[in-house]
Amino acid sequence: MTPSNYQRTRWLTLIGTIITQFALGSVYTWSLFNGALSAKLDAPVSQVAFSFGLLSLGLAISSSVAGKLQERFGVKRVTMASGILLGLGFFLTAHSNNLMMLWLSAGVLVGLADGAGYLLTLSNCVKWFPERKGLISAFAIGSYGLGSLGFKFIDTQLLETVGLEKTFVIWGAIALVMIVFGATLMKDAPKQEVKTSNGVVEKDYTLAESMRKPQYWMLAVMFLTACMSGLYVIGVAKDIAQSLAHLDVVSAANAVTVISIANLSGRLVLGILSDKIARIRVITIGQVISLVGMAALLFAPLNAVTFFAAIACVAFNFGGTITVFPSLVSEFFGLNNLAKNYGVIYLGFGIGSICGSIIASLFGGFYVTFYVIFALLILSLALSTTIRQPEQKVLREAHI
Repeated sequence: MTPSNYQRTRWLTLIGTIITQFALGSVYTWSLFNGALSAKLDAPVSQVAFSFGLLSLGLAISSSVAGKLQERFGVKRVTMASGILLGLGFFLTAHSNNLMMLWLSAGVLVGLADGAGYLLTLSNCVKWFPERKGLISAFAIGSYGLGSLGFKFIDTQLLETVGLEKTFVIWGAIALVMIVFGATLMKDAPKQEVKTSNGVVEKDYTLAESMRKPQYWMLAVMFLTACMSGLYVIGVAKDIAQSLAHLDVVSAANAVTVISIANLSGRLVLGILSDKIARIRVITIGQVISLVGMAALLFAPLNAVTFFAAIACVAFNFGGTITVFPSLVSEFFGLNNLAKNYGVIYLGFGIGSICGSIIASLFGGFYVTFYVIFALLILSLALSTTIRQPEQKVLREAHI
Protein backbone atom coordinates (compact mmCIF):
# COMPACT_ATOMS: atom_id res chain seq x y z
CA MET A 1 0.00 0.00 0.00
CA THR A 2 1.38 3.39 -1.00
CA PRO A 3 1.79 6.06 1.72
CA SER A 4 -1.06 8.14 0.24
CA ASN A 5 -3.41 5.15 0.11
CA TYR A 6 -2.42 4.20 3.65
CA GLN A 7 -3.32 7.67 4.95
CA ARG A 8 -6.61 7.73 3.03
CA THR A 9 -7.58 4.26 4.23
CA ARG A 10 -6.90 4.89 7.89
CA TRP A 11 -8.75 8.22 7.94
CA LEU A 12 -11.75 6.65 6.20
CA THR A 13 -11.63 3.86 8.77
CA LEU A 14 -11.65 6.45 11.55
CA ILE A 15 -14.69 8.20 10.04
CA GLY A 16 -16.49 4.88 9.64
CA THR A 17 -15.64 3.95 13.23
CA ILE A 18 -16.97 7.25 14.60
CA ILE A 19 -20.26 6.83 12.69
CA THR A 20 -20.60 3.23 13.85
CA GLN A 21 -19.75 4.00 17.47
CA PHE A 22 -22.33 6.82 17.52
CA ALA A 23 -25.07 4.38 16.46
CA LEU A 24 -23.89 1.65 18.84
CA GLY A 25 -23.89 4.11 21.75
CA SER A 26 -27.62 4.70 21.27
CA VAL A 27 -28.40 1.68 23.48
CA TYR A 28 -27.65 3.86 26.52
CA THR A 29 -30.94 5.70 26.03
CA TRP A 30 -32.65 2.55 27.31
CA SER A 31 -33.96 4.12 30.53
CA LEU A 32 -36.29 6.28 28.42
CA PHE A 33 -38.37 3.20 27.64
CA ASN A 34 -38.67 1.51 31.04
CA GLY A 35 -41.92 3.24 31.99
CA ALA A 36 -43.67 2.69 28.66
CA LEU A 37 -42.58 -0.96 28.46
CA SER A 38 -43.66 -1.51 32.07
CA ALA A 39 -47.14 -0.26 31.20
CA LYS A 40 -47.31 -2.27 27.96
CA LEU A 41 -46.24 -5.55 29.56
CA ASP A 42 -47.95 -4.89 32.91
CA ALA A 43 -44.68 -5.71 34.66
CA PRO A 44 -42.66 -3.96 37.38
CA VAL A 45 -40.12 -1.43 36.15
CA SER A 46 -37.36 -3.37 37.93
CA GLN A 47 -38.08 -6.45 35.80
CA VAL A 48 -38.21 -4.39 32.62
CA ALA A 49 -34.93 -2.67 33.55
CA PHE A 50 -33.31 -6.09 34.00
CA SER A 51 -33.13 -6.24 30.21
CA PHE A 52 -30.46 -3.52 30.33
CA GLY A 53 -28.40 -5.63 32.72
CA LEU A 54 -28.63 -8.50 30.24
CA LEU A 55 -27.68 -6.08 27.46
CA SER A 56 -24.55 -5.01 29.34
CA LEU A 57 -23.59 -8.61 30.02
CA GLY A 58 -24.19 -9.63 26.39
CA LEU A 59 -22.14 -6.64 25.25
CA ALA A 60 -19.20 -7.70 27.40
CA ILE A 61 -19.39 -11.36 26.32
CA SER A 62 -19.49 -10.63 22.59
CA SER A 63 -16.68 -8.09 22.99
CA SER A 64 -14.52 -10.87 24.39
CA VAL A 65 -14.78 -12.89 21.14
CA ALA A 66 -14.62 -9.93 18.75
CA GLY A 67 -10.97 -10.59 17.94
CA LYS A 68 -11.66 -14.14 16.77
CA LEU A 69 -14.56 -12.92 14.63
CA GLN A 70 -12.33 -10.33 12.98
CA GLU A 71 -9.66 -12.93 12.22
CA ARG A 72 -12.17 -15.13 10.45
CA PHE A 73 -14.47 -12.65 8.71
CA GLY A 74 -12.77 -9.22 8.79
CA VAL A 75 -13.88 -5.98 10.41
CA LYS A 76 -16.21 -4.94 7.59
CA ARG A 77 -18.33 -8.11 7.55
CA VAL A 78 -18.55 -8.43 11.32
CA THR A 79 -19.54 -4.77 11.72
CA MET A 80 -22.23 -5.10 9.05
CA ALA A 81 -23.58 -8.21 10.78
CA SER A 82 -23.54 -6.29 14.06
CA GLY A 83 -25.68 -3.54 12.54
CA ILE A 84 -28.15 -5.99 11.01
CA LEU A 85 -28.53 -7.92 14.28
CA LEU A 86 -28.94 -4.68 16.21
CA GLY A 87 -31.73 -3.58 13.88
CA LEU A 88 -33.36 -7.00 14.20
CA GLY A 89 -33.08 -6.82 17.98
CA PHE A 90 -34.94 -3.50 18.09
CA PHE A 91 -37.57 -4.80 15.64
CA LEU A 92 -38.22 -7.83 17.87
CA THR A 93 -38.28 -5.56 20.93
CA ALA A 94 -41.06 -3.55 19.30
CA HIS A 95 -43.13 -6.75 19.03
CA SER A 96 -42.28 -8.17 22.46
CA ASN A 97 -45.44 -9.08 24.35
CA ASN A 98 -43.88 -10.64 27.45
CA LEU A 99 -40.83 -10.22 29.65
CA MET A 100 -39.00 -13.28 28.33
CA MET A 101 -39.17 -12.02 24.74
CA LEU A 102 -38.08 -8.56 25.90
CA TRP A 103 -35.08 -9.99 27.75
CA LEU A 104 -34.06 -12.10 24.76
CA SER A 105 -34.48 -9.33 22.17
CA ALA A 106 -33.61 -6.07 23.95
CA GLY A 107 -31.24 -7.78 26.37
CA VAL A 108 -29.40 -10.71 24.83
CA LEU A 109 -29.64 -10.00 21.08
CA VAL A 110 -29.09 -6.23 21.23
CA GLY A 111 -26.25 -6.68 23.74
CA LEU A 112 -24.45 -9.32 21.67
CA ALA A 113 -24.82 -7.24 18.49
CA ASP A 114 -23.65 -4.04 20.16
CA GLY A 115 -20.63 -5.64 21.81
CA ALA A 116 -19.43 -7.34 18.63
CA GLY A 117 -19.32 -4.02 16.79
CA TYR A 118 -18.08 -1.87 19.68
CA LEU A 119 -14.75 -3.44 20.62
CA LEU A 120 -13.96 -4.74 17.15
CA THR A 121 -14.18 -1.33 15.45
CA LEU A 122 -12.43 0.41 18.35
CA SER A 123 -9.42 -1.91 18.47
CA ASN A 124 -9.12 -1.98 14.67
CA CYS A 125 -9.12 1.82 14.50
CA VAL A 126 -6.52 2.13 17.28
CA LYS A 127 -4.23 -0.21 15.34
CA TRP A 128 -4.40 2.12 12.32
CA PHE A 129 -3.02 4.97 14.50
CA PRO A 130 -0.30 3.45 16.73
CA GLU A 131 1.26 6.90 17.23
CA ARG A 132 -2.02 8.44 18.50
CA LYS A 133 -3.68 5.62 20.39
CA GLY A 134 -5.06 7.79 23.19
CA LEU A 135 -6.49 10.46 20.91
CA ILE A 136 -8.09 7.93 18.56
CA SER A 137 -9.63 6.05 21.50
CA ALA A 138 -11.02 9.36 22.77
CA PHE A 139 -12.59 10.11 19.39
CA ALA A 140 -14.11 6.65 18.98
CA ILE A 141 -15.35 6.12 22.54
CA GLY A 142 -16.37 9.79 22.77
CA SER A 143 -18.59 9.18 19.75
CA TYR A 144 -20.07 6.16 21.53
CA GLY A 145 -20.92 8.41 24.47
CA LEU A 146 -22.33 11.13 22.23
CA GLY A 147 -24.58 8.53 20.62
CA SER A 148 -26.54 8.20 23.84
CA LEU A 149 -27.05 11.97 23.97
CA GLY A 150 -27.93 12.31 20.29
CA PHE A 151 -30.39 9.42 20.27
CA LYS A 152 -31.93 10.66 23.51
CA PHE A 153 -33.43 13.55 21.55
CA ILE A 154 -34.30 11.35 18.56
CA ASP A 155 -36.01 8.67 20.66
CA THR A 156 -37.82 11.18 22.86
CA GLN A 157 -39.27 12.90 19.80
CA LEU A 158 -40.24 9.57 18.24
CA LEU A 159 -41.96 8.40 21.43
CA GLU A 160 -44.07 11.55 21.47
CA THR A 161 -45.03 11.37 17.80
CA VAL A 162 -45.24 7.72 16.67
CA GLY A 163 -45.51 5.67 19.86
CA LEU A 164 -43.46 2.93 21.50
CA GLU A 165 -43.48 0.16 18.88
CA LYS A 166 -42.71 2.36 15.87
CA THR A 167 -39.99 4.14 17.84
CA PHE A 168 -38.09 0.87 18.26
CA VAL A 169 -38.51 0.03 14.57
CA ILE A 170 -37.32 3.45 13.37
CA TRP A 171 -34.50 3.54 15.93
CA GLY A 172 -33.32 0.14 14.77
CA ALA A 173 -33.49 1.17 11.11
CA ILE A 174 -31.46 4.34 11.72
CA ALA A 175 -28.82 2.46 13.70
CA LEU A 176 -28.64 -0.31 11.08
CA VAL A 177 -28.09 2.14 8.21
CA MET A 178 -25.43 4.11 10.12
CA ILE A 179 -23.50 0.99 11.14
CA VAL A 180 -23.61 -0.65 7.71
CA PHE A 181 -22.54 2.61 6.05
CA GLY A 182 -19.74 3.06 8.58
CA ALA A 183 -18.59 -0.50 7.93
CA THR A 184 -18.21 0.18 4.20
CA LEU A 185 -15.53 2.78 5.05
CA MET A 186 -13.48 0.41 7.22
CA LYS A 187 -10.60 -1.87 6.39
CA ASP A 188 -8.67 -4.26 8.60
CA ALA A 189 -5.55 -2.66 10.05
CA PRO A 190 -2.27 -4.13 8.80
CA LYS A 191 -0.38 -6.35 11.21
CA GLN A 192 2.06 -4.27 13.22
CA GLU A 193 5.74 -5.01 12.76
CA VAL A 194 7.54 -6.20 15.87
CA LYS A 195 9.87 -3.44 17.00
CA THR A 196 13.40 -4.12 18.19
CA SER A 197 15.52 -1.72 20.21
CA ASN A 198 18.93 -2.44 21.75
CA GLY A 199 18.46 -6.16 21.33
CA VAL A 200 15.01 -6.13 22.97
CA VAL A 201 11.94 -7.11 21.00
CA GLU A 202 8.59 -5.54 21.90
CA LYS A 203 6.60 -8.75 22.14
CA ASP A 204 3.00 -9.21 20.99
CA TYR A 205 1.42 -11.50 23.58
CA THR A 206 -1.25 -14.00 22.63
CA LEU A 207 -4.27 -14.18 24.92
CA ALA A 208 -2.94 -17.35 26.57
CA GLU A 209 0.45 -15.72 27.17
CA SER A 210 -1.15 -12.54 28.53
CA MET A 211 -3.34 -14.46 30.96
CA ARG A 212 -0.26 -16.10 32.46
CA LYS A 213 1.12 -12.69 33.44
CA PRO A 214 0.11 -11.19 36.83
CA GLN A 215 -0.03 -7.77 35.16
CA TYR A 216 -2.99 -8.95 33.09
CA TRP A 217 -5.09 -9.68 36.15
CA MET A 218 -3.94 -6.51 37.88
CA LEU A 219 -5.29 -4.55 34.91
CA ALA A 220 -8.48 -6.63 34.99
CA VAL A 221 -9.11 -5.71 38.65
CA MET A 222 -8.57 -2.01 37.91
CA PHE A 223 -10.97 -2.13 34.97
CA LEU A 224 -13.64 -4.07 36.88
CA THR A 225 -13.47 -1.58 39.75
CA ALA A 226 -13.86 1.45 37.48
CA CYS A 227 -16.81 -0.17 35.69
CA MET A 228 -18.50 -1.32 38.89
CA SER A 229 -18.22 2.12 40.51
CA GLY A 230 -19.29 4.00 37.40
CA LEU A 231 -22.17 1.76 36.36
CA TYR A 232 -23.59 1.42 39.86
CA VAL A 233 -23.49 5.13 40.66
CA ILE A 234 -24.89 5.99 37.24
CA GLY A 235 -27.72 3.51 37.74
CA VAL A 236 -28.79 4.79 41.17
CA ALA A 237 -27.80 8.47 40.90
CA LYS A 238 -31.37 9.75 40.88
CA ASP A 239 -32.27 7.60 43.90
CA ILE A 240 -29.16 8.76 45.81
CA ALA A 241 -30.07 12.36 45.05
CA GLN A 242 -33.52 11.99 46.57
CA SER A 243 -32.83 9.69 49.52
CA LEU A 244 -29.35 10.82 50.65
CA ALA A 245 -28.97 14.37 49.32
CA HIS A 246 -32.68 15.13 49.83
CA LEU A 247 -33.13 16.79 46.44
CA ASP A 248 -36.54 17.19 44.84
CA VAL A 249 -37.52 15.19 41.76
CA VAL A 250 -36.65 17.95 39.29
CA SER A 251 -33.22 18.61 40.81
CA ALA A 252 -32.48 14.90 41.10
CA ALA A 253 -33.17 14.45 37.39
CA ASN A 254 -30.23 16.78 36.67
CA ALA A 255 -27.96 13.95 37.80
CA VAL A 256 -28.34 12.40 34.34
CA THR A 257 -27.00 15.55 32.68
CA VAL A 258 -24.12 15.92 35.16
CA ILE A 259 -23.10 12.29 34.63
CA SER A 260 -23.26 12.59 30.84
CA ILE A 261 -21.06 15.70 30.81
CA ALA A 262 -18.56 14.27 33.32
CA ASN A 263 -18.44 10.93 31.49
CA LEU A 264 -17.74 12.58 28.15
CA SER A 265 -15.20 14.95 29.75
CA GLY A 266 -13.34 11.98 31.23
CA ARG A 267 -13.20 10.27 27.84
CA LEU A 268 -11.78 13.33 26.13
CA VAL A 269 -9.48 14.71 28.85
CA LEU A 270 -7.92 11.44 30.01
CA GLY A 271 -7.85 10.03 26.49
CA ILE A 272 -5.88 12.97 25.14
CA LEU A 273 -3.70 13.13 28.28
CA SER A 274 -2.74 9.48 27.77
CA ASP A 275 -0.77 10.47 24.67
CA LYS A 276 1.19 13.00 26.76
CA ILE A 277 2.15 11.05 29.88
CA ALA A 278 2.38 7.37 30.86
CA ARG A 279 -1.03 5.77 30.44
CA ILE A 280 -0.88 3.93 33.75
CA ARG A 281 -0.36 7.30 35.47
CA VAL A 282 -3.49 8.58 33.72
CA ILE A 283 -5.37 5.62 35.22
CA THR A 284 -3.92 6.53 38.63
CA ILE A 285 -5.16 10.11 38.26
CA GLY A 286 -8.64 8.86 37.42
CA GLN A 287 -8.64 6.52 40.42
CA VAL A 288 -7.72 9.35 42.79
CA ILE A 289 -10.54 11.49 41.38
CA SER A 290 -13.01 8.62 41.78
CA LEU A 291 -11.81 8.00 45.35
CA VAL A 292 -12.54 11.64 46.17
CA GLY A 293 -16.05 11.21 44.77
CA MET A 294 -16.74 8.00 46.72
CA ALA A 295 -15.32 9.54 49.90
CA ALA A 296 -17.73 12.46 49.47
CA LEU A 297 -20.69 10.09 49.07
CA LEU A 298 -19.65 8.19 52.19
CA PHE A 299 -18.35 10.83 54.57
CA ALA A 300 -19.38 14.34 53.44
CA PRO A 301 -22.69 16.04 54.28
CA LEU A 302 -24.58 15.67 51.00
CA ASN A 303 -26.30 18.63 49.42
CA ALA A 304 -26.77 19.57 45.77
CA VAL A 305 -23.17 20.78 45.36
CA THR A 306 -21.38 17.90 47.09
CA PHE A 307 -23.67 15.29 45.51
CA PHE A 308 -23.24 16.50 41.93
CA ALA A 309 -19.49 16.94 42.44
CA ALA A 310 -19.21 13.40 43.85
CA ILE A 311 -21.06 11.64 41.03
CA ALA A 312 -19.18 13.77 38.48
CA CYS A 313 -15.87 12.48 39.89
CA VAL A 314 -16.98 8.85 39.60
CA ALA A 315 -18.40 9.32 36.09
CA PHE A 316 -15.26 11.17 34.97
CA ASN A 317 -13.06 8.24 35.99
CA PHE A 318 -15.40 5.70 34.42
CA GLY A 319 -15.42 7.48 31.07
CA GLY A 320 -11.68 8.04 31.14
CA THR A 321 -10.86 4.47 32.12
CA ILE A 322 -12.80 2.80 29.31
CA THR A 323 -11.15 5.23 26.89
CA VAL A 324 -7.55 4.75 28.02
CA PHE A 325 -7.68 1.01 28.70
CA PRO A 326 -7.52 -0.29 25.10
CA SER A 327 -4.31 1.67 24.54
CA LEU A 328 -2.98 0.65 27.95
CA VAL A 329 -3.56 -3.04 27.23
CA SER A 330 -1.82 -2.66 23.85
CA GLU A 331 1.10 -0.98 25.64
CA PHE A 332 1.48 -3.96 27.97
CA PHE A 333 0.69 -6.82 25.59
CA GLY A 334 1.03 -5.50 22.02
CA LEU A 335 -1.30 -4.20 19.32
CA ASN A 336 -1.73 -7.24 17.09
CA ASN A 337 -3.82 -9.25 19.59
CA LEU A 338 -5.52 -6.26 21.20
CA ALA A 339 -9.12 -7.30 20.46
CA LYS A 340 -8.57 -10.67 22.15
CA ASN A 341 -6.49 -9.44 25.07
CA TYR A 342 -8.75 -6.48 25.85
CA GLY A 343 -11.86 -8.53 25.12
CA VAL A 344 -11.43 -10.75 28.16
CA ILE A 345 -10.61 -7.79 30.40
CA TYR A 346 -13.74 -6.10 29.02
CA LEU A 347 -15.82 -8.86 30.62
CA GLY A 348 -15.31 -6.71 33.72
CA PHE A 349 -17.80 -4.28 32.22
CA GLY A 350 -20.54 -6.90 32.25
CA ILE A 351 -19.57 -8.26 35.66
CA GLY A 352 -19.29 -4.76 37.09
CA SER A 353 -22.72 -3.85 35.73
CA ILE A 354 -24.40 -6.40 38.02
CA CYS A 355 -22.04 -6.63 41.02
CA GLY A 356 -23.12 -3.35 42.59
CA SER A 357 -26.80 -4.20 42.34
CA ILE A 358 -26.24 -7.69 43.76
CA ILE A 359 -24.34 -6.32 46.78
CA ALA A 360 -27.04 -3.70 47.36
CA SER A 361 -29.77 -6.37 47.16
CA LEU A 362 -27.97 -8.70 49.58
CA PHE A 363 -27.13 -6.12 52.23
CA GLY A 364 -29.74 -3.41 51.62
CA GLY A 365 -29.16 0.28 50.97
CA PHE A 366 -26.39 2.15 49.20
CA TYR A 367 -23.70 2.41 51.86
CA VAL A 368 -22.44 -1.18 51.92
CA THR A 369 -21.96 -1.03 48.15
CA PHE A 370 -20.20 2.32 48.46
CA TYR A 371 -17.78 0.89 51.05
CA VAL A 372 -17.01 -2.11 48.84
CA ILE A 373 -16.33 0.19 45.88
CA PHE A 374 -14.22 2.47 48.08
CA ALA A 375 -12.10 -0.50 49.21
CA LEU A 376 -11.71 -1.75 45.63
CA LEU A 377 -10.61 1.72 44.52
CA ILE A 378 -7.90 1.74 47.20
CA LEU A 379 -6.76 -1.70 46.03
CA SER A 380 -6.79 -0.55 42.40
CA LEU A 381 -4.80 2.55 43.28
CA ALA A 382 -2.18 0.36 44.94
CA LEU A 383 -2.06 -1.86 41.85
CA SER A 384 -1.71 1.04 39.41
CA THR A 385 1.18 2.55 41.37
CA THR A 386 3.11 -0.73 41.61
CA ILE A 387 2.41 -2.47 38.29
CA ARG A 388 5.26 -2.76 35.78
CA GLN A 389 5.16 -3.81 32.14
CA PRO A 390 5.99 -7.47 31.41
CA GLU A 391 9.59 -8.10 30.52
CA GLN A 392 10.23 -8.10 26.80
CA LYS A 393 12.22 -10.80 25.05
CA VAL A 394 15.96 -10.13 24.87
CA LEU A 395 17.49 -11.39 21.62
CA ARG A 396 20.97 -12.79 21.33
CA GLU A 397 23.40 -10.55 19.51
CA ALA A 398 23.71 -13.06 16.66
CA HIS A 399 19.99 -12.80 15.98
CA ILE A 400 19.80 -9.00 15.79
